[in-house]
Amino acid sequence: MSNVIPVAVPVAPKVGFVSLGCPKALVDSEQILTQLRAEGYETAKSYDGADLVIVNTCGFIDAAVQESLDAIGEALSENGKVIVTGCLGVKKDAAGDDIIKKIHPKVLEVTGPHALTEVMFAVHKHLPKPHAPFFDLVPPQGVKLTPKHFAYLKISEGCNHRCSFCIIPSMRGDLVSRQIADIMLEAENLFKAGVKELLVISQDTSAYGVDVKFRMGFWNGKPVKTHMTQLVTALGELAAQYGAWVRLHYVYPYPHVDHIIPLMAEGKILPYLDVPLQHAHPDVLKRMKRPANGEKNIERIEAWRAMCPDITIRSTFIAGFPGETEAEFEYLLDFLKEVEIDRLGCFAYSPVDGATANNIANPVPEELREERRGRVMLLQEEISKKRLQAKVGKTMRVLIDAIDGSGGVGRSSADAPEIDGVVYVKPPFEPHKKLVVGEFVDVTITGADSHDLWAAA
Repeated sequence: MSNVIPVAVPVAPKVGFVSLGCPKALVDSEQILTQLRAEGYETAKSYDGADLVIVNTCGFIDAAVQESLDAIGEALSENGKVIVTGCLGVKKDAAGDDIIKKIHPKVLEVTGPHALTEVMFAVHKHLPKPHAPFFDLVPPQGVKLTPKHFAYLKISEGCNHRCSFCIIPSMRGDLVSRQIADIMLEAENLFKAGVKELLVISQDTSAYGVDVKFRMGFWNGKPVKTHMTQLVTALGELAAQYGAWVRLHYVYPYPHVDHIIPLMAEGKILPYLDVPLQHAHPDVLKRMKRPANGEKNIERIEAWRAMCPDITIRSTFIAGFPGETEAEFEYLLDFLKEVEIDRLGCFAYSPVDGATANNIANPVPEELREERRGRVMLLQEEISKKRLQAKVGKTMRVLIDAIDGSGGVGRSSADAPEIDGVVYVKPPFEPHKKLVVGEFVDVTITGADSHDLWAAA
């Protein structure tokens, strides 16, 4: 009998991961996790099981900053070895000191957003990578933090706008568009992996390609310009091959967006536009340094609805922006009554360190900011209830997100995950029908409230 020589199997180092912030930060987290997996690292399920912890932070508004600082403190307390990345990593206090290092001096390294190379350098420094990485352990679509059936597709980094309430450009830089071939390859890999809904994100989706002067790219041997219209057209064609949805977020209402609406009317992409309008009064928009005005937005939304009656408009607004008068706020309410935004979020203005809006005269008292936000949401509740009630009796396609003993929870074309409403699908089901998470089902709408729908399959 030959001797069997035991071989020691190296234990893969484990990295814990905390991901905070917006979907764009989530994509950064996915890219880091993908690279970690490619190099042979494993992901720990708890602090005590990790050799090191990475915290991806958000640094936009005060509440997000505090949440990030608390998460860093918890990771330090529970583990001790912490690398910090994300938007808060480039933020400084009034004295010019790094906020994170000042409050949590024991963190190992700090980087800014979309800093994959820097993060991996820090990981290698404090937790050397395994000797023999197993590249085949990484799926083509990379590591995702979303459920299997939907995923975010980031098409660019940074932003060229300088909105007075926003510090994102100072943290993420100017617009940098991804190559169209890379975007399309990622989209194809996601569809192949079973993704049924692709959510296109960036800081300014409409500006895709501006930084490279809309240069020509190639996909599947065909020329495709680095331009929003051609990218969305190509994504719609690809999604059709897999019976999947494409949803657009963070779309500024530039004129060329009008060319996207026919694709929605034809069913190529979802009839859904996330348009961050922020306000309606021209003077407030001017103080915000926003590239739009309220009157043109009314005309544009009316034109979109004429081209595609089923379109859902989602938007966000800020109440109590510095200098906002009662008349300007009433103008916003009148705008909302006229256009009837389908899905709306409203935030009371929150001073952000480093934002030029903080220097605008006549700041609105916090109590009044909150009162105005409440008035917007009260009005929107009435609008939403009216528009959702009009859907009762209609047949809709729903993507199922969860199931339980009493039925399932899904979303229609009008509902983006986590920010919009849902559709509760209840029995009785037809004998041949079965609800499956991540699959589509056609339902009949039976009821509605101010936020959600009820349906029978």
